[in-house]
Amino acid sequence: MSGLLLQGFVNVMNNAYSLRDTMTAEGVHQPTTSLRSGGPGSLIPWDTLGWQGRNFIGKGPSASDIEKFIHHPAMAPVRAYAGLASAADAESRAAVAVEDLKRAGGFQRKNLLVVTTTGSGWVDPALVDTFEYLSGGDAATVAIQYSYLPSWISYLVDQSKAREAGRALFDAVYGAWSQLPAGQRPRLFVAGESLGSFGGEAAFSGEYDLHNRTAGTLFAGPPNFNPLFLEFSDHRDAGSPEVQPVYQDGRIVRFTNDASTGIPPNGQPWEGSRVLYMMHPSDPIVWWSPHLIFSQPDWISQPPGRDVLKGMVWIPFVTFWQVTADLPFSTGVPAGHGHKYTSEYVDGWNAVMQPAGVTPQDLAGLRKTIAAGG
Repeated sequence: MSGLLLQGFVNVMNNAYSLRDTMTAEGVHQPTTSLRSGGPGSLIPWDTLGWQGRNFIGKGPSASDIEKFIHHPAMAPVRAYAGLASAADAESRAAVAVEDLKRAGGFQRKNLLVVTTTGSGWVDPALVDTFEYLSGGDAATVAIQYSYLPSWISYLVDQSKAREAGRALFDAVYGAWSQLPAGQRPRLFVAGESLGSFGGEAAFSGEYDLHNRTAGTLFAGPPNFNPLFLEFSDHRDAGSPEVQPVYQDGRIVRFTNDASTGIPPNGQPWEGSRVLYMMHPSDPIVWWSPHLIFSQPDWISQPPGRDVLKGMVWIPFVTFWQVTADLPFSTGVPAGHGHKYTSEYVDGWNAVMQPAGVTPQDLAGLRKTIAAGG
């Protein structure tokens, strides 16, 4: 009976949000540039991109916006996207998105970003805008939609779709990328927030796979069921806390609560491709788990993170429901807390991409730009 009730709830939500997916946000318009899906010459019709896809394609920094940041001429970034209505399944959506990426010249850019979306197809604008600014516009980003449902519902019921989409998109991009001459390939990055980080992980078997097949990875607000996140966190170095683990002396994978204040372990080499997880101590998406019902997590018994109440204790059942109740409200908080990641992407991407010539003053200015919405 409970299974029928859950499926009925999912069906009602799907119907409601599928209707919204046919709409377009105020102020968002079909692109007039061939550098975007849905624009002139695109293989993907504008009306198939969905609400979130049209938001992603119809917004973002222009070449002139980026020029103000880098202080010299910039390129207009490439963005490719396929919605649920663009193709029948995840593999087909990934294929058409990659073909449209090729058409727009995405594989000729210096930096190429594969993003796994959240449930509704949302791409965090702070994530991609920051990547484009730090690339000087010499960037391309590709993403696909796999659900209509908002993030907190998808978080509970759409995990398999996120995994399928993340794997299908990266494999399609990597297949095309690997066919290019070695000296003509863009730097290939992977990113995702929330359920997008779960899907993004799905294409990889572990830290060395991430290191060997990407130029860098940035995941924000990873759910507690992310297999790689759990592997790295559960096997963290002795003495490092669960809220900011250190894994294998930080050789490839690192974690930070606040990238602007440093990424531990300080003083240890971080060579080659970097993998970075950003997570707020107060983010319920990161800490929610059914295990909270019967087991006390390490983060309860350890010194609390910077934005968590010091008096929090674990009580069987009670703590689980407290964290569960926080899930729907996790983004309705000030930036830098809960599940709201904005200007953190500036220091996160700066650490992962290691762009040349970017000064502390540049980063401070970009933080303000991203915090203000781009």
